[in-house]
Amino acid sequence: MKRFWIRRGLKFFAFGLLFMTLASLAVMGLWNALLPALFAVPAIGFGQALGLLVLSRILFGGFGRGGWGGRPGGHGAWRGDGRADWKQKMEERWKNLTPEQRDKMRQRWESKCGGRGRWERPQTTEPAEPTTTSL
Repeated sequence: MKRFWIRRGLKFFAFGLLFMTLASLAVMGLWNALLPALFAVPAIGFGQALGLLVLSRILFGGFGRGGWGGRPGGHGAWRGDGRADWKQKMEERWKNLTPEQRDKMRQRWESKCGGRGRWERPQTTEPAEPTTTSL
């Protein structure tokens, strides 16, 4: 069993090293193909491209995991992943409110949002007019 974990760890390390090598080569190739001609900057080597990748990771938090805003193991709210979590939490909170608390919350939302929300749509008693299209 111990060999399995050692082998798995070595595979993980090898793939990580391969990914960093390919990413560095891509950065180096793109930099050297575009920037010297566009902005008259010097060409860079492999080590400098790797340094740029590490710097961009520190400054912007790329490469998948890590998340935006310091959420460990998660993805950022700007990617849209946090919205489902927020909606589920709000639904749970709403279920736990008393009817008086719900009315108070509706009034606050109406005053802040300027009108009725999805939770309270007026019921129409009139049938909808049929739409006809002429060709």
